[in-house]
Amino acid sequence: MTIKVALAGAGAFGIKHLDGIKNIDGVEVVSLISRDLEKTKEVADKYGIQHVTTDLADSLAMKEVDAVILCTPTQMHAEQTLACLKAGKHVQVEIPLADSLKGAEEVVALQKQTGLVAMCGHTRRFNPSHQYVNNEITAGRFNIQQMDVQTYFFRRTNTNALGQARSWTDHLLWHHAAHTVDLFAYQCNSPIVMANAIQGPIHPALGIAMDMSIQLKAANGAICTLSLSFNNDGPLGTFFRYIGDTATYLARYDDLFTGKEEKIDVSKVAVSMNGIELQDREFFAAIKEGREPNSSVGKVFNCYQVLHNLEQQLNAA
Repeated sequence: MTIKVALAGAGAFGIKHLDGIKNIDGVEVVSLISRDLEKTKEVADKYGIQHVTTDLADSLAMKEVDAVILCTPTQMHAEQTLACLKAGKHVQVEIPLADSLKGAEEVVALQKQTGLVAMCGHTRRFNPSHQYVNNEITAGRFNIQQMDVQTYFFRRTNTNALGQARSWTDHLLWHHAAHTVDLFAYQCNSPIVMANAIQGPIHPALGIAMDMSIQLKAANGAICTLSLSFNNDGPLGTFFRYIGDTATYLARYDDLFTGKEEKIDVSKVAVSMNGIELQDREFFAAIKEGREPNSSVGKVFNCYQVLHNLEQQLNAA
């Protein structure tokens, strides 16, 4: 069985998925959707994709398409995920699942109704560095006392990971905080029972807060401190410090270090060192095996309830 895929969004993250899929047997990308037709054709030619369109509906109408991967602007995620499920297609949507609780609720409800595989790209669940820590927790060798997380970018304009102009505005809470809120509850295997947030000034042109601080507490007593900024002129990305009862770990993307900066070999944790590829492997395996994937829309839903509650706090402040 070859799973035939349509991929929407030929920007920085769409290309990461195309690169990952090249390494996965039994999967073929047959349609590429993006808003700039000429640029989309260039990407399609590079990856040998036959069908190109600017309209997701064109790809959803293709009978041979089994599944869709959405790497589109945040504001479109819930609506497009619903469209894929209504068209009878399995779907993986990049993080975040939605930019509102209502959107997330609608997706979870429709997935239950259809029984299709619907998964959200919470990549941190799949990065080898975080998988290593999860394996230690599952084996009973490590328990989180505190997570200290920094998510830092230097983004005064709408640009993507490749430095290209974006058609939409990124968001610290609904996009970047979603990674850590979900990962904290996942790694603790315990729901978040307390959450607080404060934010800095709203940017006059972008209309979003450029700095934010979030505190979380899990039911098992573990705590998390998350600092986020679009103003940081320094190392970019998200850096995790796991402080536990038996060790301290520093996770940077797919790399892992001890608290003393000694590198830990995570090359044998999974079949790849690429978190996006591992995420895609899980999506396709769940389709083939007829099971719920790790980071299914149902499993990550609580994250969006927490984000909603934090948004309510920030709006009331």
